[in-house]
Amino acid sequence: MTFGSDRLDDHERRGLSQLYGQYSDWLSTRLRHLGVTGVDDVVQETYLRIAPYQARGEVRHPKSLLLRIATNLVAEEGRRAQRQRRHAASTPTSADAASQTETVLLKQLVLKLPQPERDIFMLSRFGGLTNEQIAGRLEVSVKTVERRISRALKQVDAQLRR
Repeated sequence: MTFGSDRLDDHERRGLSQLYGQYSDWLSTRLRHLGVTGVDDVVQETYLRIAPYQARGEVRHPKSLLLRIATNLVAEEGRRAQRQRRHAASTPTSADAASQTETVLLKQLVLKLPQPERDIFMLSRFGGLTNEQIAGRLEVSVKTVERRISRALKQVDAQLRR
């Protein structure tokens, strides 16, 4: 490995090359055992980041420092990827816009339901509760829950057909 940094003199470059020769295989193996992907890139970036410490003679426990830098790099990349996924997920597409329109329409239809049907419908469809759980929570019979859900579905269906 050659280090073409103009900030390192020949002595520092030799020291970093020696460090690389001594520990790069160990670091690669360790990262692979941790399940890291792109190990070669992580190792290369790790040595770029350890260079200033090596140049100042501050590397007392090279394995510890190398592993710490490498795991920080992997964590940093994971956070970066997560931010990118969140950003991509928050960027609306035309399918998202259609889905949002459908959601608004459904909300309007549900809000038009009479209160008893609306409460049970919301607990069932959006609360994920079973008919028995709804009956217990609202202190009504399971049959009443079933009848109100049925009425709510009929009313929503009738409004959709208009």
